[in-house]
Amino acid sequence: MDTIFACLFIGVLIPSVLAVFGTFSRMRQFGAIDNKDPRGQSAKLEGVGARAVAAQQNAWEALAVFIAGVVAFSVQGGDPEAASTWALVWVVARIGHALCYLANLDVLRSLIYFVGLVAALALFFV
Repeated sequence: MDTIFACLFIGVLIPSVLAVFGTFSRMRQFGAIDNKDPRGQSAKLEGVGARAVAAQQNAWEALAVFIAGVVAFSVQGGDPEAASTWALVWVVARIGHALCYLANLDVLRSLIYFVGLVAALALFFV
């Protein structure tokens, strides 16, 4: 169970790291950070900055599915080794997904997204 909670913690950190990257991108592209309207400014980003914002949004969305899977596993009391393996697969997939988003590797990103989704959903059934 420690592995699963560690993966959950890493899953929470991923969108936060992407948010920092997006903030630096706003500073670089616009010369300053508009803290009164950060989402409006983020919507105007181009290139890697825009992809960082999109990756962050996707990371929060994926985290919700993973959390649901962790809760389902915890309630059902399934196989902890299998759950740990799926949780690790999910973390690796989510990190890979973020890196592919930033690098603009759309096809690979989509494939990795699917792997992460399968891993999160597998937690419902282990």
